[in-house]
Amino acid sequence: MQIRDAHDDDWPAVWQILRPIFAEGRTYTVPTDVDEGWARSMWMLRPPGRVVVAIDGGGDGDRSGGGVIVGTAKTGPNQPGPGSHVATASFAVDPQRAGRGTGRALGEHIVALARSLGYSAMQFNAVVQSNTRAVALWHSLGFATIGIVPDAFTLPDGTTTGLHVMHRYLDD
Repeated sequence: MQIRDAHDDDWPAVWQILRPIFAEGRTYTVPTDVDEGWARSMWMLRPPGRVVVAIDGGGDGDRSGGGVIVGTAKTGPNQPGPGSHVATASFAVDPQRAGRGTGRALGEHIVALARSLGYSAMQFNAVVQSNTRAVALWHSLGFATIGIVPDAFTLPDGTTTGLHVMHRYLDD
C-alpha cells in the first residue's frame, strides 16, 4: 500500500468511499443524505489542510501507476488563530477493505505528517463511542480519550451514544 497526497481528480474514488460511510450514519457527524458538493468541500481541504489517499497495488502509488484508492484521510488545524498549533484529522477506509491495516497506516501517516508540518498535538473532536474499532485504533496510536460527550450522537435506530474527544501530543 502507498499513501500519497490526494489530487482533485481523486475525488470520484474518494467519494465512492465516503458516500456509503456517511449514508450508514454510524461514524460521522454529517447528514446521511449529504450532498456530494458539500462533502467535497468538507473533505478536499485547501492549505494549510492536507488530504491523502491510500492506494492498494499499482507500484509507486502515483496517478499513472494504477492501483485502487482504498482509503483517505485529511488533517489541518483543529481551530483557527490561537488554536491552529493543534491539528485534527478524519479518516475513511473502503468498507469492503476494512480490517486490512489501511486505517492504521493512514493514522500513522497522518500523525507523522502533522508532526512534520509543525503541529504540537492532534485532537479528534467527535469519535463515535460505539465505533469501538476506531476508538481502539486511536488508543493504540497513543491517543487518550480526554472526555466523552454523553448521548451526543444519534444512531440510525434512534438510540444515542457518546462522542469521544481524543488527544495526543506529537513530540513523542
